[in-house]
Amino acid sequence: MKDILRKSVLLSVVLFVLCGLIYPLAMTGISQVLFNKKANGSMVRFNGKEVGSGLIGQSFTDKRFFRGRVSSSNYNTYTKADIKPDGKGKVTYTGVTSGSANLGPSNPALMARVKKDMDDFLKNHPGLKAGDVPTDLLTSSASGLDPNISPESAKIQISAISKATNISSTDLNNIITKNTEGKTLGIFGEPRVNVLETNLEIANILKNKGEL
Repeated sequence: MKDILRKSVLLSVVLFVLCGLIYPLAMTGISQVLFNKKANGSMVRFNGKEVGSGLIGQSFTDKRFFRGRVSSSNYNTYTKADIKPDGKGKVTYTGVTSGSANLGPSNPALMARVKKDMDDFLKNHPGLKAGDVPTDLLTSSASGLDPNISPESAKIQISAISKATNISSTDLNNIITKNTEGKTLGIFGEPRVNVLETNLEIANILKNKGEL
């Protein structure tokens, strides 16, 4: 019995060291060396400051920038309602979560939200009709975090953004092309445009013109 207990304890210690210490440290070290940016959240910088992650969508409402997909939460900032002090000097942030609203197509709340977003989009993009707006601009992904839109969703915004920024349609098209990623491994998913990356290129142009 003592021999069995000794072997069990020894095996537990060995597995703890291997699986709980050596393996996690090895994987962390390898990822930091070979995939440093991805391992640290694919953070994107502008003017020397981190302004977001290339993996997480943000809400852009300025007419000078591309709009992204609908998000179930505001990932840009916390509101006062999201900050919960515990009275002991610590603060808990409760407002940011992932996950879509999971509303069915016949749900009145979803229909009202889509109509509101559609009306707002058409108001800011004169000349377009409801049938011109791609579905991904009015829907959220399963996680509610999608940072990308389809190339079609980006291109129908060019006219309005060009008018608001005085950046030529050709330059905006080039920005979209530069930030378009094709199907994964050539077969999975669909081509997509990273909204944050495209908007940072616009921001850089505006900055150089002294308009930002």
